[in-house]
Amino acid sequence: MAYAVYLNLILQPANMKKILFSSDAIWTNQILALMRIVVGIFMIYHGVEVFDKTKMNEYAQWDFFKNMSSGTFLAYLGKGAEFVGGVMLTIGFMTRIACVILAGTMLFVAFVLGHGKIWYEDQYPFLFVLLAIIFFFAGPGSWSVDKAINYKKNTP
Repeated sequence: MAYAVYLNLILQPANMKKILFSSDAIWTNQILALMRIVVGIFMIYHGVEVFDKTKMNEYAQWDFFKNMSSGTFLAYLGKGAEFVGGVMLTIGFMTRIACVILAGTMLFVAFVLGHGKIWYEDQYPFLFVLLAIIFFFAGPGSWSVDKAINYKKNTP
């Protein structure tokens, strides 16, 4: 109900001008939460391949992993990190730890597997790193397990 009233106020022409030409933030916590959830779902989508043995065997045959004794383990570790980090990010549970896991994994993808070609070939993994950094410093926003836990701790 409060959002409907707020949205009605925003859509009035005088208020629209103030919003569009103002440097003040609007709905910051809600937008952060929405972005966190979407990015988390993207990471789950990529990480769910950890359950596909055929796909994981393909990854293990990549040049980087092929000659390593632990190549298959590293492929599973990376995809597992994407999956677990994505779940944690989506629900907003231990968000900062999830950000460290995902940023580390995506840095490895962008700079080791992708040879640091972030300007044209490996933009997506690097963008995930940047988003993880934003969520690390800004926090989970609204609608998160972290917020619910902190609310419970601070409520007498």
